[in-house]
Amino acid sequence: MTKSLIVLAFIGFSCYVNAQKSIEKQLETIETPEQIEAFLESKNSTKNKLITFNEEKHKTSLAKELLGLRIGGTKVNENQFEKTIYKVVEKHTKSYNRISYIYLDGTKYNLEDLNNLRDKIIFKFNHGAPFDFLSKQYSMDDNANKGGDLGWFLESDVDPIFANEIINGNHELNDIFTIDIPEKNWYYVVLKTYDPKNISEVEVLKIVEPKA
Repeated sequence: MTKSLIVLAFIGFSCYVNAQKSIEKQLETIETPEQIEAFLESKNSTKNKLITFNEEKHKTSLAKELLGLRIGGTKVNENQFEKTIYKVVEKHTKSYNRISYIYLDGTKYNLEDLNNLRDKIIFKFNHGAPFDFLSKQYSMDDNANKGGDLGWFLESDVDPIFANEIINGNHELNDIFTIDIPEKNWYYVVLKTYDPKNISEVEVLKIVEPKA
């Protein structure tokens, strides 16, 4: 009886090892977006996904290790219950911008009052008031809680008019200026807090498999 149990346990372990090797073999052949999509659909689990790691936004040891891998490189983490495989499928560098802003809702003011308020905000800033303090005092969206800091963003992340002024408006570091998007009743006071920065990113396929 004991011998039979040992044999069964060995067979079970061998099946588990072979299954894991099979998964890693499958991952070796996955390169294109179409292959990635088909693979994720075949796995049918919310734990399996394509994720992006950014050297500015992600500071964990895992992120740093993945950012250091070449395309096709893998990282395996295991615990008592599951095995997680990360495969780097794409690496690139993108140009990011960073500003802080104060948002004013154009439906709450007429244009004259709104511009007078922006002039007042800019005057206060130029006379020593910290921008984050002014944002918390005047800005009319939730980003006021962050002192108006938008964080690092891509051109595609924001409204095209907003992005064009930030990127092509010839503004120097620490310049304060306004942006109007009247079609949406969005009006801004903007502070350029950083120069554009090229930031490295990796696209990573994450696969989680339960242990037998």
